[in-house]
Amino acid sequence: MRIYLLLILFCLGVSTVANAQKKIPTAQELTVKNIEELNERLELSPTQKSVIYNYVFDMYRQQLELVKKQQAGSSKEEDVTKFYKFQNETNDNIKNILKGDQIAEFDKLQEERLNGDNKKKKGKKGKNKEEEPVTGISGLKSQN
Repeated sequence: MRIYLLLILFCLGVSTVANAQKKIPTAQELTVKNIEELNERLELSPTQKSVIYNYVFDMYRQQLELVKKQQAGSSKEEDVTKFYKFQNETNDNIKNILKGDQIAEFDKLQEERLNGDNKKKKGKKGKNKEEEPVTGISGLKSQN
């Protein structure tokens, strides 16, 4: 009887751990989320959405391939460098499709992503206190 009870508890523990692990999103899921954010911020035309979707999908596909290589322990430093170069090219290609104010807003969005800004988190802490973003090399130094 004890063995059955232990076996049931073990199975419950294993299933709990398995369900707790996060599923890695697909390139398509990441792309759709990114395009929705870009469309909300930049008010993209249907043509812009379509072309940017293709660029972003390719970027996320390569990113996920790199993650798989890293998890398998077979990635090289040059793979990471190659990905960042491709990411920069993708951002440049997107900028070439955008017009006027969209480019400025895209740059602002990229800066927010690099700084890890999140409006939802900001709203909860210090509503009356606005922090000025630190850019350039001083932004890379640790804040004490």
